[in-house]
Amino acid sequence: MSEAINSPEAKSRRFRPYPKYKDSGVEWLGEIPIAWNLMKLKRFVQFLGGGTPSKDNLEYWQGDIPWVSPKDMKSRIISDTVDKITEEAVAESATKVIGRGAVLIVVRSGILNHSIPVALSSTEVALNQDLKALIVDKSAVPEYLAYFIVGMQSMLLFAWRKEGATVESLELELIANTVIPLPATEQQRIIVGFLDRETAKIDTLIEKKERLIDLLQEKRTALITQAVTKGLDPNVPMKDSGVEWLGKIPAHWEAFRMKFLVKEPLKYGANEAAESLDVDLPRYVRITDISEDGLLQEETFRSLPFEIAAPYLLEEGDILFARSGATVGKTFCYNPSWGVAAYAGYLIRARLDKSRIDPRFILYFTRSTLYWDWIRRNFIQATIQNVSAERYANLIIPSPPQMDQYAIMKYLDQETEKMDTLITKIHKAIDRLKEYRAALISAAVTGRIDVRDENV
Repeated sequence: MSEAINSPEAKSRRFRPYPKYKDSGVEWLGEIPIAWNLMKLKRFVQFLGGGTPSKDNLEYWQGDIPWVSPKDMKSRIISDTVDKITEEAVAESATKVIGRGAVLIVVRSGILNHSIPVALSSTEVALNQDLKALIVDKSAVPEYLAYFIVGMQSMLLFAWRKEGATVESLELELIANTVIPLPATEQQRIIVGFLDRETAKIDTLIEKKERLIDLLQEKRTALITQAVTKGLDPNVPMKDSGVEWLGKIPAHWEAFRMKFLVKEPLKYGANEAAESLDVDLPRYVRITDISEDGLLQEETFRSLPFEIAAPYLLEEGDILFARSGATVGKTFCYNPSWGVAAYAGYLIRARLDKSRIDPRFILYFTRSTLYWDWIRRNFIQATIQNVSAERYANLIIPSPPQMDQYAIMKYLDQETEKMDTLITKIHKAIDRLKEYRAALISAAVTGRIDVRDENV
C-alpha cells in the first residue's frame, strides 16, 4: 500500500485490503481483487476526436455549443467553455458534438510533460483536435474511468506517450490497448462515491490553505507598500509627493523619475536566437529562466557568443524589468551566481546610481501595490501587453536618504523572511495533501484498498 495512504493525514483512517487477490499479469498494476476483470480500453470505450472550425468565419464562433480546448480543462466537470460554436460550425468542420457523460482527455499539449488533464462533460460539447472523448459502454462508469486516469497518471503518461513527436502527444493506439482493472459497475459506483466524498474533503482543506497563502501574500505586499512609500516611523511628518498615485511621503524623502536614478539610459536586451549550450560562453538570460527566488533554472540554459553578448553583459546591482507579455512588470536583480550573463531583448536593464538609491530598495518598491497599479495604467495597447523603456524611465520612485533605505531593507528582509517561511510550510502541507489525494485515488481504483463498507 502506498506510503501516502499511511501519511499523517491518514493516520485516523485504516483502509483494509480485499480478502483475496490475483496477479493481473500487468507489471505496473500488480495484484488486483480476485473478482475484478481486466479489459482493454478499446473493448468498452469509443474514442471520438474533434477539430477547429475556421477562425475566418466569425459566425461559426457566435453559437451556444461549448467548444472544449486544453485551456478549458482546469476542472473535473466541463459545463461551459471560453469559446462556443454554432451547429453550422459543427456540420462544416472536423469537430462533432459529444454527449454528456463523456470522459475528456488532452492528447496533445505541453502540459503532457507532467500530467494528463481529465474532465467529464456534464452537457453536450464539441472538442478541438487536441482532445479525445472516451465514451464508455454499460460495463463501465465514466466517473470511474476518469478517476482511474487521474490516479494512474505517472504510469499512463509513460505508457501512452507518442515517441518521436515534435510536440508532447499521446498515441491513440497505445491508449486503446491499455488494460485496466474493472470491477462490477455497482462496485465502480461505490468507489466513485467514496472518492467523491474523500477528495472533496481534501480539496476543501487545500482551498483553505491556498486562501491562507493568498492572505499572507496580501499582507506581505501591504507591508512592503507601507515601508517603501511611508517609511517605518508612523509619526514622521509627511508631505505631498506631487504625484497623485504616490500620495504623501515622509517630509525628508524625495521622489524622482527612474531616469534620474540611473548611471546610463535604460537599455533593451539582445534580440538574438540563442541556441548555443556552451557553458564557457555568457549565459543568455530570459525572464522565464529566472525562478521566483532569483536563481537561474539550469534546464533552460542558453548562451551567446562574446561578441554578441558584450554590450548586454550584466553587472552586480543591475535590475531587469520585463517589458511585454504575461510577465510584464516583473523584476529581478542580477545575481552574481548567474556568472557572466547577458539579457534578452524583451527585458530592460536599469543600471542604478548606487550612491543615490540601493538596487534592492528598487526591487522592494517593484513588489508594492503602487508599482503594480502603475504597470496596469501604463500598458501600451498592442497585440500584447507592453511597457516601453521610455515609460519605465519615467516611473516615479520614492527616494529616502540612504540610512532610511538600509533600515527599510533590513526590516523588510526580516519580516518577509518570516512570511516566506510560513508560506513555504503551507505549500509543503498542500503538496502532502495532493500526494495523499493521488495515492488514495490510485489505491481505490486498483483495488489496493476495499472501500465497499466505508461509511457515507
